[in-house]
Amino acid sequence: MTGAMAHTDTIVAIATPAGRGGVGIIRVSGGRVANIAELLVGKLPAPRLATFSNFLDADGSAIDQGIAVFFPGPHSFTGEDVLELQGHGGPVVMDMLLNRVVQAGARIAGPGEFSQRAFLNDKIDLSQAEAIADLIDSGSQRAAKSAVNSLQGRFSEKIHELDDRIVRLRIHVEAAIDFPEEEVDFLADELIHQALAEIEVAMAQTLAQTEQGAILREGVTLVFAGRPNAGKSSLMNYFSGRETSIVTSVAGTTRDVVKEDIHLDGVPLRLVDTAGLRDSDDLVEKEGIRRARQELETADMILLMIDYSEHAEDWQVQADGLLAEAGRLQGAIVVLNKIDKRALEAIPAFKVPVLGISVTTMEGLSALKACIQQAIGFDAQVEGNFIARSRHLDALRRADEAVRMGGQQLQTLQAGELLAEELRIAHEALNEITGEFSSDDLLGQIFSSFCIGK
Repeated sequence: MTGAMAHTDTIVAIATPAGRGGVGIIRVSGGRVANIAELLVGKLPAPRLATFSNFLDADGSAIDQGIAVFFPGPHSFTGEDVLELQGHGGPVVMDMLLNRVVQAGARIAGPGEFSQRAFLNDKIDLSQAEAIADLIDSGSQRAAKSAVNSLQGRFSEKIHELDDRIVRLRIHVEAAIDFPEEEVDFLADELIHQALAEIEVAMAQTLAQTEQGAILREGVTLVFAGRPNAGKSSLMNYFSGRETSIVTSVAGTTRDVVKEDIHLDGVPLRLVDTAGLRDSDDLVEKEGIRRARQELETADMILLMIDYSEHAEDWQVQADGLLAEAGRLQGAIVVLNKIDKRALEAIPAFKVPVLGISVTTMEGLSALKACIQQAIGFDAQVEGNFIARSRHLDALRRADEAVRMGGQQLQTLQAGELLAEELRIAHEALNEITGEFSSDDLLGQIFSSFCIGK
């Protein structure tokens, strides 16, 4: 329900993390804020002016003392009257204040409900609301800066620019349909073809940036796979910077999936070390191998490790076998390990990238990192990065497909009605990103992932 107050009740939540701290904040939003302020502070504070006050219990005794700040709607984060009580950050004090506000007429807010009200009251669009959660959850400086860019509307501006182009062309085409006697000549107008071409170029640019933003938010899962004793666990420990996996000379040491989260040039990477792939009668090892194959199915990237000191002559056969186990070529890199024990010969052309390394001497590891970065497809030099989600990518791809399909219909059939319909589909797909066209189920899923108090 955009453009109108979506709720009549007043909500409250603790806006600071759980635990002890110097300051704790209670946030209240809704129509009963003025009355609650009178009961807890003794008066409604002046707008946007920090007011030192006692926070009063029902019997008039002080629960705490601190700063009260009043933000009158619609000039507040939620678009409603908002009161913030900034007191001491002890969990008992916070709970007492929270219970007192509930007693005074508010209810406990659900996850993301403050941000949801900001969206419903047209203070932010849906992609900006999601950027709030992404900023809080960001695991690197690059991700945080990109989330701020989205929060400030940079991603929304891109989507609105695309949408405006599509809407203008759609109006142009539908105007032609209203005059059937002129439709064929009108739709053959070069201006329409030019507008379509410009939309396709702009869509491709936005898609590329959104893919970068999705990588930055969602991260990449990188699985180490190979035969036993190929050096998977040693490489895992190198990337993680600590002894995450057990390393011994005994084949089959790793029997379970070991995971570690790191950042590579600001991009979140989930490293997954797996059991060596081989036939085994050991029940525990067999289970580890089953889990390893399971990880291969869902991995974004796979490092297929081969002990080059043992397989210098037949490494291509080994690599083909591992690729068959992985069931794919895309996102796979063959790593020839232990080149300190046997000199690496010239590597012939192969179906996937192949690099020689030595985890022991560190030789080739910088080149491997660069190869991984290239395979991920993240360009750290792209200006104006913004954070994005997989649902944004899905909507953009559907919009792009609709625009291209409409162009084909126009080119081959001179079908203005089909072009107009495809442009309508593209328009609705883009509106899903910013929330102008979103189902209640989608909104519920998005905001339920937020933390309480936002």
